[in-house]
Amino acid sequence: MNYKNLRIGNGFDVHAFAEGRDLFLGGIKIDHRQGLQGHSDADVLIHAIIDALLGAAGIGDIGQLFPDSEMQYKNIRSTSLLSSVGTIFKEKNITVINIDCTIICEKPRILPYVPAMKKSIAECLGGMDSSRIGIKGTTTEKLGFTGRSEGIASMASALIMLPE
Repeated sequence: MNYKNLRIGNGFDVHAFAEGRDLFLGGIKIDHRQGLQGHSDADVLIHAIIDALLGAAGIGDIGQLFPDSEMQYKNIRSTSLLSSVGTIFKEKNITVINIDCTIICEKPRILPYVPAMKKSIAECLGGMDSSRIGIKGTTTEKLGFTGRSEGIASMASALIMLPE
């Protein structure tokens, strides 16, 4: 392995809760009384992953590739966006080595959904090994907007390898 071709990227996303919307995290519909407000399905986990991957590859960010000013992305599933990034990576022969994520919220509890989220994300990225995806949930001990259950935040880091 040529370590000169390794790149690390970070992503962060936040969305407020909204009535009348389904909650999607990691491509999975989560049982919760509110969804997240956004132009797409507002999947904060996938949005953070997309930014981590694109940042590592040096090819922009989610807003550049999938602008919220474009109606074609209105209410789109974020898994479609991540699959598009997976296709770009395949075309450029970029390998995703691993992804590590944290979802920050008081509720819902994340742990029961982690295996399905990892599977969904791995499938979007061309069937990568889901054991190379880490997803953790944490709270802010009732501090800040996530602590007041006003929304959800997510962070992601990705390690990729560019072609030789």
